[in-house]
Amino acid sequence: MTTTPTDDDSVRMNVRARYASIVERGSCCGSDSACGAPDPLVNASASAALGYPAEDINSMPEGSNLGLGCGNPQAIADLKPGETVLDLGSGGGFDCFLAARQVGETGRVIGVDMTPEMISRARENARKGDYANVEFRLGEIEHLPVADQSVDVILSNCVINLSANKHQVYREALRVLRHGGRLAISDVVAVRPLPAELRSSLDAYCGCVAGAIRVDELQQLLTELGFSDVTIRLKEESRQFIKNWFPGSGAEEYVMSADIQACKAPESPSRGQTSQSTSIVHQSSPCCPSHPPKSRNTCG
Repeated sequence: MTTTPTDDDSVRMNVRARYASIVERGSCCGSDSACGAPDPLVNASASAALGYPAEDINSMPEGSNLGLGCGNPQAIADLKPGETVLDLGSGGGFDCFLAARQVGETGRVIGVDMTPEMISRARENARKGDYANVEFRLGEIEHLPVADQSVDVILSNCVINLSANKHQVYREALRVLRHGGRLAISDVVAVRPLPAELRSSLDAYCGCVAGAIRVDELQQLLTELGFSDVTIRLKEESRQFIKNWFPGSGAEEYVMSADIQACKAPESPSRGQTSQSTSIVHQSSPCCPSHPPKSRNTCG
């Protein structure tokens, strides 16, 4: 079994290489079930299982849906016309194109991905679909090529767990969000300490398992950085989906998919004041009172 490198650059290079292979060969991590499949029908089925409506899946440019998610951040984002949206780890552009329709011509969507092959695929998909309000930027989610306080909503679908420096990712998210902006993220989190054989597996890291952060750690991280209204909604139903990623590994006993929501305070609180709240729930819960989730969605 290959050991996962521990330094940030080595992790990043390995993950980048594996996800580049999705564009080039249609799969990574050694199996189609772990990190997407070349068959568009398989990818469409996977997205439907995550709660994406069929009409959304079928209306997207061919090649944009790579079947790589663990949830549906669109369902909790409550996007509005005119908003600026940032997608961390935008892949083929699937979530960006869905967001573009919701924010409309007066809105803007930025996709950031560290894999050149993904960026090329996404830009071609944007051209084919004539998405004039979407752009894709090559960059790392730990060092976003995005200006301070320029984004209303941050989306991400099963990508942040792939970073070896999640603190830096969320710190960057806080930097680029406008005051009152919000996170709407689907990701894999750890509910129990992972056994050594999973934690040290490069395939499991690429497959969104080995890099998962514990729920309590994520909750503390977001709160300490300054996010408010932190809600982490665990999805029990995702265990079956994760079981299919690595059959026989028992990964589903250690990690689950979650909807992660949080807000950047409308204005900076005075020193010594805190207005933060956090919760871990098993059902839908609003990020901010003015931005409730549209509907409950299913992951896996």
